Amino acid sequence: MSKAINEGGLRLMAVHAHPDDESSKGAATMARYVREGVDVLVVTCTGGEAGTVLNPALDRPDVHERLVELRRAEMEQARRILGVRQVWLGFLDSGLPEGDPLPPLPEGCFARTPIADAARPLVRLMREFQPQVVVTYDENGGYPHPDHIMNHKITIEAFEAAGDRARYQEVGQDIGVAPWQPLKLYYHQTHHKERVLALHDAMRASGRESPYSGALEKWVDRSADSGRITTRVPCGDFFEIRDRALLAHATQVDPNGPWFRVPLEIQRAAWPTEDYQLARSLIEVGVLPEDDLFNGIR
Repeated sequence: MSKAINEGGLRLMAVHAHPDDESSKGAATMARYVREGVDVLVVTCTGGEAGTVLNPALDRPDVHERLVELRRAEMEQARRILGVRQVWLGFLDSGLPEGDPLPPLPEGCFARTPIADAARPLVRLMREFQPQVVVTYDENGGYPHPDHIMNHKITIEAFEAAGDRARYQEVGQDIGVAPWQPLKLYYHQTHHKERVLALHDAMRASGRESPYSGALEKWVDRSADSGRITTRVPCGDFFEIRDRALLAHATQVDPNGPWFRVPLEIQRAAWPTEDYQLARSLIEVGVLPEDDLFNGIR
């Protein structure tokens, strides 16, 4: 990555666990900011090696044999659709353990990597790319996948260490980059009950069957989830780009699945934002909620 192209302007870094996460969380926001001239970098921590084929049309032996290669190609296609830049951190997908008791995670996987070792390349990227805003998952990982939780941990570590000359002193010296402190850190909060319920009600009001009925019946309200949303970014005009990017991850997404059953016009009318929690801010942002991740910066 050339540091020269990062001088001046607004920069957003989105840290994700696997290829396809960037297209299901915050993709419309990124597409909007790209069109506004913001330099957006997606950091993908693992290659998704432990993933499965979730598209029934591609659930074939030849696809399984080439899954790692295909997921990299899918990521490149999604990157082009969104208009972002993208970097692999190179860690091994930990997989989602199943069973009772849960089996141990594989040796050498992302979630078992010491925090300092896993955060070091991300600290380097923050110092090189110099983002004012960083976006990641909350402490639950969005959902409790070990890689999502690890993604949260190393992003917190890097956010707090990247601007500190006393920490990771060797990181970036080889390319002449100095410590850099991002100003704001956000957690994705798009898939929350208020939004799901709004889309559910809008589908039923239109005479259509809601794909969220089952999820809402099983939904468990937690006090820890209330009051998290501080920021709602209007990005309904970019939902089509978001969906195209997600569909580019063809092995991971069923085009006939529930994700795509709510027409875009209903989504734009019922919930035209992607939502976030402002977790850290080193600047004054004024009255919340806000509608811009760069509020207080520009």
